[in-house]
Amino acid sequence: MSRPAPDSPDANLLRGHLDLILLSIIQGQPKYGLEISKQAQERTDGYFDLKVGSLYPALHRLEKAGFVRGEFQSAPRSGSPVKVYALTESGGQELEARRQEFKTFTQQLGKLWQLGGIQ
Repeated sequence: MSRPAPDSPDANLLRGHLDLILLSIIQGQPKYGLEISKQAQERTDGYFDLKVGSLYPALHRLEKAGFVRGEFQSAPRSGSPVKVYALTESGGQELEARRQEFKTFTQQLGKLWQLGGIQ
């Protein structure tokens, strides 16, 4: 039985790739939570709508693992302090490893589709 294309990813699929998504967004210039969420939406035409309930626990987990570094800074508009996240060197290595893992995974799925195993 086929399903219509989803407007947003399955929660389990998102959960399994959330770290990859966040590390990809944080790469480059440091960003605060709302900025990360907005970029996820903008870069994917609204497909990834990261909710506070999953965003901040994931950022905390990445910080605890040493993949991102959080630091309080004044917000651009309000001046109130916000926590800004930057990718660490080990976070860059983790991002590259996860990208490679995802690339391999999607290549293998492609092989199944070519064989008619998945439609």
